[in-house]
Amino acid sequence: MNSAPKVTIYTTPYCPYCHAAKALLKRKGVAYDEIDVQDHTRRQQMMLRASGRRTVPQIFIGDRHVGGSDDIHELDRRGELDTLLQPA
Repeated sequence: MNSAPKVTIYTTPYCPYCHAAKALLKRKGVAYDEIDVQDHTRRQQMMLRASGRRTVPQIFIGDRHVGGSDDIHELDRRGELDTLLQPA
């Protein structure tokens, strides 16, 4: 049995874009691992290495970096997000 890909989102507590991205995932019933990068230099470095970006949120579906809030909402608008979230 294949399972859905792991979703990881790098966030900070007061980021409205982080809240919007998490709300979209919640509406879709998607579980995700949230990594708070506020005041955690090591985690910020991990995020930068993983995505090449310093802004939040940064969202990964499996090993694929899908970008930030605007990117995940655009994937959803185009109908591509559900495909990415399907079990392999």
